[in-house]
Amino acid sequence: MIDGLLAPYFNLETLNDSAYIETGTNKLAFTADSFVVNPLRFPGGSIGELAVNGTVNDIAMGGAKPLAIVSTLIIEAGLETEILEAEIKAMQEAAEKANVAIVGGDTKVVEYQKADKLFIATAGVGLVDPRVNLSADRVKPGDKIILSGPIGDHGITILFARGELDLEANIQSDTRSVWPFVSRLIELAAPGLKWMRDPTRGGVATALNELAKDIKASIVLQEDAIKVRPEVRGACEIHGLDPLHIANEGQFIAVVAEEYADKALNAIRQVPGGEDAAVIGVVEASERHIVLARSSFGGTRAVDMLVGDPLPRIC
Repeated sequence: MIDGLLAPYFNLETLNDSAYIETGTNKLAFTADSFVVNPLRFPGGSIGELAVNGTVNDIAMGGAKPLAIVSTLIIEAGLETEILEAEIKAMQEAAEKANVAIVGGDTKVVEYQKADKLFIATAGVGLVDPRVNLSADRVKPGDKIILSGPIGDHGITILFARGELDLEANIQSDTRSVWPFVSRLIELAAPGLKWMRDPTRGGVATALNELAKDIKASIVLQEDAIKVRPEVRGACEIHGLDPLHIANEGQFIAVVAEEYADKALNAIRQVPGGEDAAVIGVVEASERHIVLARSSFGGTRAVDMLVGDPLPRIC
């Protein structure tokens, strides 16, 4: 739909988490997002917190410091006041924690059963750090793929919260602002930083498949380097899911030049919550523009782009 319909009509040449706008002396990153999640509240977060963090993270993926957010609330008639107030409070607390202002927005009320309690749409703007130049065009064979932490926590938490697994697990969503990690990464490794993406819907696999297509090369992952919590791995095995396809809300992928890989990795690990960051793969020249995952046993499998969400309504 995006490639065949939206991009041609809107003349979109590049599809990133945020768009760049030149303002003369400054460069801004601008993004829009929408959030529909069932249930509204889940271990580790809620739709209100998710709306703020998701918007902030899209801006951060453009190498920009988040500045401001506007938000639209689409409210189903009959929604309890207590539920709405809890989500407004969650947005306010998340914005304070991310050091970003919610400066305005809109509200719409739709008929009962014409929406699922509450949808949130946002737009955000940030100031791009002049030290960064992020573009898929800069990615070359030999560049390293860095992942900021464990994958699959958010998507599997939602599955547990829906009661779709008759299991007990101590797991919660990874929703958070990734700007503190990106800020440190820019400070220590800006010249080698080439591309970033937060692997939300479709997970790590979809984000990297999109990159492989854009750069016309292959991306080879070392599967054992990708941290997956035992609870997440177990839930994926039960449902026949691949953790690489599960949504994340507090992690990001960075592509850096080989000579900056150690600096970049150390930068992320210096920030609390980034201790599990790892180099998980490399860009390789190839006529096949795909993502491959290699295990320590020598096996290799193709990791396709996800078409459709295996866990609908999770972000």
